[in-house]
Amino acid sequence: MPLSRRRTIALVCASAMLAIPACAVLALSVADWNRARPWLGDKVGAALGRPLTIAGDLTLHWRQPDGDTGRGWRAALPWPHLQAQDVRMGNPKGIGQPLQASASARQVSFALDPLALLGKQVTIPQLRFEQPVLHLLHSADGRNNWTFTQQHPDSPWHVDIQGVVFGKGTAYFNDIDGKAQVRADVDPLANDQRYGLAWRITGSYNGKAVSGSGKSGGVLALKTGQPFPLLADLRVGDTALAIDGELQPAERNANKKPVIDTRLKVSGPSMASLYALTGVLLPETPPFSAEGHLRGTPDKGGGKWLYERFSGKVGSSDISGSVTYTGGKPHNTLEGTVHSKLLQVRDLGPLVGVDKNQGKRAAGRVLPDKTFNTENWRSLHADVRYTAERITRDASLPISQVETHIVLQDGVLALSPLNFNIAGGTLRAQLRLDASSKATGQGVAGQIQASARRLQVRELFPRVPALKSSKGVLHAEVKLAGNGTSIAGVLGQSNGEVSALVQHGSISKVLLEEMGLNLGSVIMARLAGDKQVRLNCMAADFAVKKGLMQTRQFVVDTDDAVIDVTGNINLANERLALTLQPDSKSWRLFSLRSPLQVHGSFSRPQVSVDTGGVALRAGSALALAGVAPFAALLPLVEGGTGEDTDCAVLRSNLREKNRLAIPRR
Repeated sequence: MPLSRRRTIALVCASAMLAIPACAVLALSVADWNRARPWLGDKVGAALGRPLTIAGDLTLHWRQPDGDTGRGWRAALPWPHLQAQDVRMGNPKGIGQPLQASASARQVSFALDPLALLGKQVTIPQLRFEQPVLHLLHSADGRNNWTFTQQHPDSPWHVDIQGVVFGKGTAYFNDIDGKAQVRADVDPLANDQRYGLAWRITGSYNGKAVSGSGKSGGVLALKTGQPFPLLADLRVGDTALAIDGELQPAERNANKKPVIDTRLKVSGPSMASLYALTGVLLPETPPFSAEGHLRGTPDKGGGKWLYERFSGKVGSSDISGSVTYTGGKPHNTLEGTVHSKLLQVRDLGPLVGVDKNQGKRAAGRVLPDKTFNTENWRSLHADVRYTAERITRDASLPISQVETHIVLQDGVLALSPLNFNIAGGTLRAQLRLDASSKATGQGVAGQIQASARRLQVRELFPRVPALKSSKGVLHAEVKLAGNGTSIAGVLGQSNGEVSALVQHGSISKVLLEEMGLNLGSVIMARLAGDKQVRLNCMAADFAVKKGLMQTRQFVVDTDDAVIDVTGNINLANERLALTLQPDSKSWRLFSLRSPLQVHGSFSRPQVSVDTGGVALRAGSALALAGVAPFAALLPLVEGGTGEDTDCAVLRSNLREKNRLAIPRR
């Protein structure tokens, strides 16, 4: 065949090969693509596993793709760029209503790799949405309508979306069970090198109002395998959150799970308010704030979270430490250590049941009467240690240091130990509150055991002027158990015993004389100055039954007098009913000595004199005054018949009863 003929044939074939795709491109360009909308919607919807509808115009343009698409003829091949108006996508099966829109947009535009279509793969380098509206749904079993990892099993087509660009739009997030309803207004950040989107949210979560704003990475930023940045200021009810960190994709971590790594600042009216937000059961506290490093792995069970090196405030007290929270069934777990350099005693009030709103307390009550909130005690296991180095306190509560180990397990809350340095001595206690199904009786079954050692009397009662110069070392033992709905309720129904012993002491002479109404001695002591009288011992032993503390033995022995105390203290109604019978060991002039009655409430105790005894002595004095003025003094003179109490026997008795391990003198 002549060379020129061969060239002609080759030229014709080449022209035909170029003409065919050119004609196809021309035909596709001038074709009415609106006729293809049902077909295209079915194919893309089948690949996504959910219905897709193109309700507006569908147009096609051919142009070179952006970015690197290869070399040679592939780089010169134009790609189809489609624009679809009014696009709506429904929900996958099992999440919401299939025809209910999970996403819609005024316009969707994208380019297709034409060669990939030959392999039944829809490759979209960039999917652009204008005025998008997303309706994101989440069910209690963890399913959602925004995950596209599972392709429709009956479709041979596969969709690969490599990038998404949003115009200004709105997203709605709803839990199907109604737990969360949130709206986010989203704006793209075209010139921000770190963040792709800015957003502002409103709505509710667990019945609490939600609001806030922030920035985050692009919609498909995690597909690149790079950290997904997040910056946010949020408010859930009265709780404020500030977040500055990132979400690390699963492929970047050894456990192949996504990890949140961020600085977290949180503040609110009480730590207990965090339960609605996190599901973590924390105690009632004054207003608090904390800032630290949060790292965690979220999953359907709640995940595992470490909040470490945090510091902040609870009321006026500082806190620091690290805690770990692990979500799971049948219970969540909280472990950690918390420390305070300076603790304000008033900040402990809500922890022990003192209501922050004092107006809610019954009038005149002293014991904490706030009802235990045990509803969620079984949902959490806790193991937290707390220490406080130094305590700023009210003068009437001389506590210096605190150490406790808090354990909550199966509805049983235990503080063991609960130790204080108080009034120059120590208080070692164990507290157990049982709200489990095993607890008997009504309310919480409470137990308290406490041992006080070497408490300085003058430091224990700093607001009593007469005791400022007094001396004495107090030892005490408390063993009580009862049922109730508050600390006051438990004590008010408790059974057990209370013992106390004071030794190595002295007491104000004026105080003793005033207690005995020794008028002459009081006047002389006031003129010459107060002196200290040796306190041989004070021993008190109470039996407690249904909240009533009944004296078994209560004696105060000094060099000048013996005071015998009888009566009871009612923990249920917080009333006092004690009688003090003084018995002088020496002669007293102008004595109206008579039993003293200590009565009234814990908040307002009152001391009064046995008016019958005083009237009898005063009447006798007046009668004798009519006969002989000097004889009128005789009824006011105390004969001094009191005898020394055997303090060694008292100490021995209490020691043998195992109520008081008092060191021997």
